[in-house]
Amino acid sequence: MALRLSSLFLRTLRDDPVDAEVASHKLLVRAGYIRRAAPGIYTWLPLGLKVLGKVENIVREEMNAIGGQEVHFPALLPKEPYEATNRWTEYGDGIFRLKDRKEADYLLAPTHEEMFTLLVKDLYSSYKDLPVYLYQIQTKYRDEARPRAGLLRGREFVMKDSYSFTIDDEGLDAAYQAHRDAYLNIFARLGLEIVVVKATAGAMGGSKSEEFLHPSEAGEDTYVRSAGGYAANVEAVTTVVPESIDFTNAPAFEVHDTPNTPTIETLVAASNEVKPREDRPWVGADTLKNVVLAVVTPEGERRLVVVGLPGDRNVDTKRMEATIGDILGIAGEVAVEQATEEDLKTQPLIVKGYLGPALGSDNVLLGAEGSKTKIPYLVDPRVVPGTAWITGANEQDKHVFGLIAGRDFTWDGVVEASEVREGDLAPDGSGPLELARGMEMGHIFQLGRKYAEALGLQVLDQNGKLTTVTMGSYGVGVTRAVAAIVEARHDDKGIVWPRAVAPADVHVVVTGKGEELFTAADNLVADLEKRGLDVIYDDRPKVSAGVKFSDAELVGVPTIVVVGRGLADGVVEVKDRLSGEAQNVELEKIGDFLTDLIK
Repeated sequence: MALRLSSLFLRTLRDDPVDAEVASHKLLVRAGYIRRAAPGIYTWLPLGLKVLGKVENIVREEMNAIGGQEVHFPALLPKEPYEATNRWTEYGDGIFRLKDRKEADYLLAPTHEEMFTLLVKDLYSSYKDLPVYLYQIQTKYRDEARPRAGLLRGREFVMKDSYSFTIDDEGLDAAYQAHRDAYLNIFARLGLEIVVVKATAGAMGGSKSEEFLHPSEAGEDTYVRSAGGYAANVEAVTTVVPESIDFTNAPAFEVHDTPNTPTIETLVAASNEVKPREDRPWVGADTLKNVVLAVVTPEGERRLVVVGLPGDRNVDTKRMEATIGDILGIAGEVAVEQATEEDLKTQPLIVKGYLGPALGSDNVLLGAEGSKTKIPYLVDPRVVPGTAWITGANEQDKHVFGLIAGRDFTWDGVVEASEVREGDLAPDGSGPLELARGMEMGHIFQLGRKYAEALGLQVLDQNGKLTTVTMGSYGVGVTRAVAAIVEARHDDKGIVWPRAVAPADVHVVVTGKGEELFTAADNLVADLEKRGLDVIYDDRPKVSAGVKFSDAELVGVPTIVVVGRGLADGVVEVKDRLSGEAQNVELEKIGDFLTDLIK
């Protein structure tokens, strides 16, 4: 049945919503696809549901094509499975928790690894049952602190999550590749440009992990790529580590007065006056900046850590968050923040602005051996044995020159903490990196046996012995895909849907008041319905042509058919929404023309 605008539950808006920041948020609300119910939570209206359903069907078809089988779990889940994997705690404030009338704990699921694992454990017991790929398209919930950008970062969203269960790592590799190929097919059918990048597993755990990013300035992720083909999320980029330097004949360090130099810029200027070099001026990269940070555990505990990095680099807390938990032995998702004044009050030995790792063997402030502060000291990979640094002397208005890494100070670990910059070298040797913005559309993980071990998922192998099942996890953001398509395909007039997900094949517009115009349009719409085409029909009798055209362009159906003044000559106008090109087609041939165009 055609969607007639005279009765369709739709109200378009001329002005952008006041809380909208990105194009997809503005246009999906203005065109009547979604309405805000609460921060980060949206109601889907009839046109929006049609688009969402088409995206879901594309995802479903590609999952079925690789042998996936669809299931559907509840969104409301008990606490116990998540306690078994420790994620009830590890999620921290990121999930919605609630109690029933009997005070039992529940959560609104952000993801379903535990439930899939327990389902397979309940029903399967032999290697003969494997491999199996299970998936669902389900609403998920995360308590975003700052929901923004409409569907791109919400508290409620639809996601396809699938899981592979195999007897060994070889089966996992095959499952991972099958899902990777399916994802490329999904995004190609959705008309989305995708860059596949190396990623970190994070709190999900496991080994290999890749993200599917859609390049977009509206994206929240920064990724890098090289001309030689390297691509990675910035959190997964590893620094090209310089060679160690022989420091056998390196001179002893010296301490100099450097008053009023709490910043790298003032320190560099003072260094070139106090102890000028003969070969070149001192620069920020010659200094060792020691930054005090607070690592916040899922339980809310604050642990201080100091990171030493070249002074011309800034700390990237997101990069740190990807690995710092493992380095410090903290399970779950952690947050990294700048240390506060309250944090620093617990460490009276730290001289703000003049912090250094050591000053001789009798004054070790940071580092594994004899640390006076007992704060873990981590360094950037560029801090290798033999490198010489200008750094704080742990005294007000004093810095030490020529402090040698590995000779004068040690460290507790190495962490990827520095920002990745344009021109940094790719770790695979494929050339300098360039930075780009993208939005995450999919993420695949080789989970391994983390969840299977935690929940006791074992089957009998070929020799009749119990073996732990190997798992993979694969997610696609379905509602996010709707927003990404609009970000990629819109103009100053509205949305330009690709035909594969458009709410209709044809948008028929009547311009004029003559009864013969509406009769011709009615007959055309009936004919298109018989041909199996989806139609939006603007049959509103008292709405101006200008408003109808504006609504049609805002709604964004790929083909617009105008029944108007040309009818006197036996023609209607067919307009392509993407190109803007229009042509007249004889009324008696329009059905065949549109069928050939669309089918």
